[in-house]
This record gives sequence, structure tokens and C-alpha cells, in this order.
Amino acid sequence: MKVFITGGTGYLGTVLVEHLVRAGHDVAALARSDASAARLHEAGATPVAGSLSDTAVLAGAAAAADAVIHAAVDYAMTDESTAMELAAVKALVDGAASGTVRKPFVFTSTGLVYGFEEDQDKSEDAVLPEVSAQPVKVAAERIVCGAAGISGIVFRAGLVFGRGGSALVTGLIQSAQHTGTSIYVGDGENAWTPVHVDDLADLYVAALERPVAGIYNAVGAVPFTFRALAEAIGDLTGKPVASVPLKIAEQSFGPAARILTTTSGLDAAKARDTFGWSPAPRSLIDDVRSGSYTEAAAK
Repeated sequence: MKVFITGGTGYLGTVLVEHLVRAGHDVAALARSDASAARLHEAGATPVAGSLSDTAVLAGAAAAADAVIHAAVDYAMTDESTAMELAAVKALVDGAASGTVRKPFVFTSTGLVYGFEEDQDKSEDAVLPEVSAQPVKVAAERIVCGAAGISGIVFRAGLVFGRGGSALVTGLIQSAQHTGTSIYVGDGENAWTPVHVDDLADLYVAALERPVAGIYNAVGAVPFTFRALAEAIGDLTGKPVASVPLKIAEQSFGPAARILTTTSGLDAAKARDTFGWSPAPRSLIDDVRSGSYTEAAAK
């Protein structure tokens, strides 16, 4: 299968390319620089020169592929970057839908679209709140799910971890090193269920090979609390652990600190049943305390 992917040199995208190539697929990936192109060549993928603003390039690459994965992430979330993201998704969808065969189109969303309220329904068919940490993902999901001519698949991933990555986990580690304290908000007993990046990549490969359109939560099998995560980071960095009020956390993390007060409550039964997916029982806490994050802490 010819697969075109955006974000192929990012955290998740790098692992996706690896898994897709290993599964025998012919992978092409968007490359914004010569350095990105070299990394893709080394991984066994074909670079496609361009960026998310190059809508003609995106549409052409999607039209030429048998399947499309949008794994690029907008961290800026400005009005400009939001407009570019949505225009890119529309171009990719239009390109993928231009042929006579219905192609699988996998869009990378997030469990953060369910917002901040404890009583929010977090099932895949829930009505999403107007306020969330990732409103651009909500808008892009609607483009993908509303498009004719593709098999639109949306994965609302929990916290992705493993291989020393994840902006949230590495950010908390760096904050502990910089401030001298590993923090959690309130009592820290709010829990999330994360997903290991290799398990998530396995899900993408399964979905491309046996596509079933729809929205799917994607989380692993081992939850964690934010207090336990702070304690693991404290062990990793040798820093003391402390509870802080939300206003203090916002001094380090800005408005994103509110995420640290939420409980995810995601259930991936639909993804497991539909795609025969079995995420391994991997623990974020163990990985932070004595696994792939030891290198991140050393930087």
C-alpha cells in the first residue's frame, strides 16, 4: 500500500513511519527541510518536499497514495496556524477523495477534545464541548468525518508516551529540573490512561489494513495519577515533590496547566474490538522512573 503521511519526522510520525515500513508499505512523507528529508530517507520513506501551507502539494500527494495519515501537530494554536491546519486537512481530504476508490484517511486527534468538565461524556459519539484544549482538532475531525469519498478514521489518543518522548512528560521533567520541584496540582489523584507510542502505531497500521470509518478513543491498559507521575519525576530528577494550586502551576505552564487537573476517563474498547488491537500493559510511571526518560532527564 502506498501511504502518505504528514508529521512523519515528529514524535508519533517517526514511529509510524518505522512501523509502516516494517509492515511492507511504501511510505511517502512530507518534509519541510533537507534534514527532515534525510531522516525520512534513512527510515526507508520517500520525502515529499513541502509544508502544511503547500495545499497543492498535499492534495497531489494524497491523490497519488492508497492511504493518508495526518499526524502533524499544531502546538502554536494561533489563528494563523489553525487556519493553516484546517486548510491542510481539507486539501488532504480533497486529494484522497479525488479517485474512484474509497481510501482510508487516518486523522490524529486527541482525548483533549472532550474538554475540562468531570461529567463530560467521553464516548466516541458524545457531543463535544465548545471549550477544550484543542479546538482545532474538533474542527478538523468534522472535515474528515463529513467528507464523502474517503474512509475517515479519527483516533482520539490519550497521552502518548514512550521512547523518551511526549511534550507533556518531557515538559514536566524539564520544569522539575528548572524550578527544583516536581509538582502536581491539588491532591493529584486525577487519573489518565496513556498509550505507548509503539502501541498507537500498531493501531494505525491495523486501521489502514482493515479500515472501518469512525471515531475511536485510543488509550492503553495502565492508568496513572498525576501525583504518581510527579513522584516518578522526582525520583528521576532527584527533586522534591510538592502539591501546588492551579495558579502556581499556570506560572510555569500557562493556560495548559488546567490539563493537569483533569481526569481522562477514555475507553478504547471500540478500537480494540474493531481492529483487533491489544495494547501492551506498559506503565508510564515505570518508564519515567527507570526507562526511556532517563536520557531525557540527563539533557
